[in-house]
Amino acid sequence: MRKRIALLLVAVTTGAVLVQSGGTALAHGSMVWPGSRTYLCYQDGRAGSGGGDLQPTNPACVAAVAQGGKQPLWDWYGNLISNAAGRHREIIPDGHLCGPTTKYDAYNQARGDWPVTQLTANATVTLRYNAWAPHPGTWEQYVTKDGFDVTKPLKWSDLESVPFDKITNPPLGNGEYSWQAKLPNKSGRHIIYSLWQRSDSPEAFYSCSDVVFGGGVPDTQPPTAPGTPVASSITGSSVRLDWTASSDNFGVSEYRVLRGDQVVATSTTNSATVRGLTANTDYSFRVVAVDTAGNVSTSSAAVAVRTGAGAGACTVTYTKPSTWNGGFTANVKIASVEAVRAWQLVWDFPSGQTVSSAWSSTITVASGKATAKGASWNADISAGGTVEFGFNVATSGAVTDPVSFALNGVSCAIP
Repeated sequence: MRKRIALLLVAVTTGAVLVQSGGTALAHGSMVWPGSRTYLCYQDGRAGSGGGDLQPTNPACVAAVAQGGKQPLWDWYGNLISNAAGRHREIIPDGHLCGPTTKYDAYNQARGDWPVTQLTANATVTLRYNAWAPHPGTWEQYVTKDGFDVTKPLKWSDLESVPFDKITNPPLGNGEYSWQAKLPNKSGRHIIYSLWQRSDSPEAFYSCSDVVFGGGVPDTQPPTAPGTPVASSITGSSVRLDWTASSDNFGVSEYRVLRGDQVVATSTTNSATVRGLTANTDYSFRVVAVDTAGNVSTSSAAVAVRTGAGAGACTVTYTKPSTWNGGFTANVKIASVEAVRAWQLVWDFPSGQTVSSAWSSTITVASGKATAKGASWNADISAGGTVEFGFNVATSGAVTDPVSFALNGVSCAIP
């Protein structure tokens, strides 16, 4: 049974309550462009599963799961040493740079088939780093030396002596740090090694991003058009779209799903879920591909979608197994007919009640509404599947049960 640690944060200025559970609630993050091994294998696993599980298809990712299991992929943002304090070269031995702890050791495998990101030498690009839990600190990006052999264990001496990019407290927005950096003058296969040393803690994060540098000639060739999207998992408020991948002379960095001229979803794989739709409504979506130089492809053909009725697509069972003077414990079970990615459950939360702890979820209370989100390991619900979470509440006055729930904007039945 996984140990769950709950962290209660009270935002005095907004009256919001945040409860996190399912793992140590410290800083977390990883490079998402160019993607780290754990991030790209996580994305590969999501694309290969077709549901809530992770089923990587990339050979290196499959080998990493065989050695270390799937938990490092669910926790792709947690490749850290809690007491590093800048002593990276002292405490991390050669051959263990990509995964300095036992949990992530599988990502040290020296092989040439890890997922790669295509880059252009000397190009100015936007580096993106996930901010699962934001904290101040300094990021350094190193690149391997000319002649580096990816099929041999990565050593400190394989890295250039100085970082090609270094930044302190980069801009934060939409859950990511992002900043401009000029790529080094390299060619062929390399590893970009990223270090994030927090300034408010000795904790440090590490990631290896496998890349291929093209020549320094500017890339002006856009990707080919993606295939026509195929709609599935249609609910009253969302639809999953899958399409045939584009090709590019250097590599596709992302896909953008468009409704008209508006971007409604982005993805690094050839699959995305569009959310926030209205039930019983006709929509049309198309997809474009963007390469590492920012060139945009011509659009795919459009796919027509009509959302479902909404009601009856999910059921919420709410029980209180324990009550006492001044509080109670609530258990919630969600059952969904369709697959749901990154589920969120919203319900009315009466005044006079305060969430004191939670498990298997993150709960935010604001403006009379409670919003529960899945933990890293139960963020998705498979088609016909269920997910459960619970919380403790301190009360003053009468206790009333919720009378309505909405799962990702779709009203759920209450038995």
